[in-house]
Amino acid sequence: MKKLLRREWQAVWRDPWQLALISYLPLIGVLCLWWLFSAGLPRQLPVALVDQDNSSLSRELGRHLEANPVTAPRRYLALDEAVEAMRRGEVYALVILPYGLKQELLTGHTPTIDLRYNGQFLLVGKLLASQLQLTLADGLQQVARLKQLAAGVNPSQVEVRLSPVSTQTTALFNRNNNYVGFLVPPVLIALWQLFAMLAFAGSLNRELRQDTLGECFRLGMPSVLLSKFVVNGAFMLLHGGFILVLLYQLLGLPIAGQLLWLLPMQLLMLMGVWLWVQGIFFMLADCARVISFCTALFAPAFAFMGITFPTGEMPLLAQWWRLLMPSSHYIESHVALVSYGAGPASLLPQALGYLGFLLLLIPSWFFARRYARVLQSQLPLEETL
Repeated sequence: MKKLLRREWQAVWRDPWQLALISYLPLIGVLCLWWLFSAGLPRQLPVALVDQDNSSLSRELGRHLEANPVTAPRRYLALDEAVEAMRRGEVYALVILPYGLKQELLTGHTPTIDLRYNGQFLLVGKLLASQLQLTLADGLQQVARLKQLAAGVNPSQVEVRLSPVSTQTTALFNRNNNYVGFLVPPVLIALWQLFAMLAFAGSLNRELRQDTLGECFRLGMPSVLLSKFVVNGAFMLLHGGFILVLLYQLLGLPIAGQLLWLLPMQLLMLMGVWLWVQGIFFMLADCARVISFCTALFAPAFAFMGITFPTGEMPLLAQWWRLLMPSSHYIESHVALVSYGAGPASLLPQALGYLGFLLLLIPSWFFARRYARVLQSQLPLEETL
């Protein structure tokens, strides 16, 4: 086994691209993605404001929008200009204060404030929709308060009438609505899975490019595959540990459980990725097709993690696809430990879910034996005697 490990390491050392995949490229990718989300909270998001009323009330509502740290209103005189700016992506939302807004409110009517946002930006649209509604409602409460007092309502009863039911929202997780704690971990896990796939596929494709697969079969294919997983998997596991240390030690993101329990889950995830790669490799036996097929399989990993979209609402085919990706199994353990403080007893049933990936050994064995017979038939006559 030592000889095979040495063989794999020497091959990696002589291959600049393979060495980059297991050494510095994952670090650069992780740090770049963290930097993109390092602000943590979205601030000063541009919002188009069309004031058709131009009254003291509409100007007051505009000042409320300016005071909100999330929104940065841009005033437009014409509605068409604001709509066009939204289509060009210059603003993410549009607020239209209609003509006669103040008069209709004071006379007991119910005017409509038109609020539009770009739903293509899922998280930004959701954030702006909630912030704009809260800000406008807070500004309109002042008018409602004055109207109640003018009607002779006791000042002590005004607040009760305005808000008969008071609510208190207490965030159990991600209390500051920090996007680093919410989005960065699954994004980095999805990226890490892609690098692991590329590293494993590159190691196998190298044998195909250098025409050394026959040598691998003579040395014992199971042992050769194990050596490849040990060398490449060890480096990828180091990168997975670096992600955890970066997020929950260096950046200080809150974590409820013991961080070390995620390392075995990461190892199981890497094993799932490796089983997929080797199965696809022996089935296709073509460098470009192996990379293309594996990339198509693992590229939508983040979307299938259930962080930004509930997986239960996905079509049945998408839910099956999700179960095929090791990252979807890992993220459940990750969230359970980080948010709920799950321990070994809770993680063990989730770890057993990886047993299904062992079924990939069946097609791997079948296609590997078929490929070995093809190689055997292509040997020169004097070598087969």
